[in-house]
Amino acid sequence: MTVQSEATQQGITLTDAAAAKVKSLLEQQGEENLQLRVAVQPGGCSGLRYQLFFDDRKMDGDVVARFGDVEVVTDRMSAPYLIGASVDFVDTIEKSGFTIDNPNATGSCACGDSFN
Repeated sequence: MTVQSEATQQGITLTDAAAAKVKSLLEQQGEENLQLRVAVQPGGCSGLRYQLFFDDRKMDGDVVARFGDVEVVTDRMSAPYLIGASVDFVDTIEKSGFTIDNPNATGSCACGDSFN
């Protein structure tokens, strides 16, 4: 199940698990005005890599979406690469962390951190 705002029906989404984990991490940070920034940068073994980090900056052209109490920001250059992408949080015996399911990726490496 995905919590999705009307503004992002064609943009990036956060699953309920991801939104809950981000909210928990933000509460641990104890800083006001932080949001999750999701970006695409050159690099990685497949050409592009994802970056997820907390940020207090607002930049011109940012695409902003709310998922419950969590604000997700994507810069205008990364936004086209992330249309339809879904961020999830998994916590199993095999792995724990955020994952991105991106329908725009034509290929990815085994680590799952980069795509093309």
